[in-house]
Amino acid sequence: MQIESIRILGPLFITLIAPFLIYMLRRDENQREAVSFTAAGAAFAIVFSLVPAVLDGTIWTYTLFTILPGVTVKFVVDGLSCVFALIATFLWMLVTLYNIGYMRGLNEHAQTRYYFCFAVAIFGAVGVAFSGNVFTLYLFYEVITVFTYHLVAHHQDEDAYTGARKYLVYLMGTSKLFLLPAMVLTYVLCGTLDFHLGDVVTGMPFPWKEQPGLVTLTYILYIAGLAKAALMPFHNWLPSAMVAPTPVSALLHAVAVVKAGVFCVARVVLSGFGLTIMDGLNLGLPTAYLAAFTIVVASIIALTKDDLKARLAYSTVSQLSYVVIGVCMLTPMAVQGGVMHIAHHAFSKITLFMGAGAIYVAAHLKKISLMDGLGRRMPITFTAFSVAALSMIGVPFVCGFVTKWYLVNGAIQAKQVVLVIALLGSTILNASYFGPIIYRAFFKPAAEGSHLEHYSEPAPALVIPLVITSIISVVLGIYPEAFLGFVRTFGGY
Repeated sequence: MQIESIRILGPLFITLIAPFLIYMLRRDENQREAVSFTAAGAAFAIVFSLVPAVLDGTIWTYTLFTILPGVTVKFVVDGLSCVFALIATFLWMLVTLYNIGYMRGLNEHAQTRYYFCFAVAIFGAVGVAFSGNVFTLYLFYEVITVFTYHLVAHHQDEDAYTGARKYLVYLMGTSKLFLLPAMVLTYVLCGTLDFHLGDVVTGMPFPWKEQPGLVTLTYILYIAGLAKAALMPFHNWLPSAMVAPTPVSALLHAVAVVKAGVFCVARVVLSGFGLTIMDGLNLGLPTAYLAAFTIVVASIIALTKDDLKARLAYSTVSQLSYVVIGVCMLTPMAVQGGVMHIAHHAFSKITLFMGAGAIYVAAHLKKISLMDGLGRRMPITFTAFSVAALSMIGVPFVCGFVTKWYLVNGAIQAKQVVLVIALLGSTILNASYFGPIIYRAFFKPAAEGSHLEHYSEPAPALVIPLVITSIISVVLGIYPEAFLGFVRTFGGY
């Protein structure tokens, strides 16, 4: 059942107004940051209020205006929308608290610009989550890119500008060269850009039997154009963007940018092409194999990185491909696991990045090789970090295990031995690059002259958010139904 309601514009309106209020209150840092808390809480509350109806099968819609016949700015809220919008708004609250500890703790410059762009990025993420058609998705996808560029370049030194330029070239370049043509082809072939909602079987009205080559090309352009998903070979911007402040890295990896990319892949696959077209043109398994290649290769590269944020960056390249491999295997359990991973990865990965930032603020350390014994001086930070790392590995009772359980069983349903091997092999690789960090921190003696006695836990504003997200990672591991219910609202699941 679809309900037309202006109510769903609430989170968008709040996240649109928040950046301007932040700027207006720039002279009072407490009021400025209070706006982020208030806006995040209000946006989350409205999204959450839509959940009961969505779980009962309701799809909320609202068309803002029409540009051409079949081309509108349209918003929808269904199960997939809720997954992304809930984590984006909820984590905005926690990251705002973390931002206060990080930005003030390091006495960072241009904090108003930073908070302004951060809030606009959340606006873009909510817009992507609520997009009812390809045109609306494209608009908000670009909003995220433009405003996170300034966050990546925040330090305004040579490394920051180099990383930000690469970030912009990759994301704007692929969207203009591939995503924009894909949208045009979709309009020519279908006569509309509206996603097909209510089930994941039918898809948009592509003439896939009459013009299989052109429909296949359109799909390839979509996958290439969604570089935010960080599928190889369009992944290199992500490690380069780690020159940004650590809360920005957390935003890029867990909330807005790459999460928007894999969300868009899921939306295009499930609501754009649908399982009938994906299976009929054999589009799913080649994409799943590309994702499996990305998972394995990125994990191997992560093993070589001594810089903590660089290792986490390549971990993200690997981990987000779990979403792609899940939705593209097309089996019920794989799709469920892939969509759940959008949320599960968010809580675990943001914990890891907030942990990295807390370590830097407290000890000014970036290299893993210099962290011997540091866990004994910062036990809360490193315990939360370890919980999130265990989730990435796929240890039982943490949410990453749930994802891998569903994905491996989905691969078995699809009778794809290679994908089963890739998923299980990735678990070994995950343990290989996260295990040494935990071992060094807690079990290796501190190096002579390291002066660990000078270090301790950072300010509560930095520690509290990562403790909360690590606890949520465990809760979701024990009660995976929290997000599984949204997946089951899709027709056929």
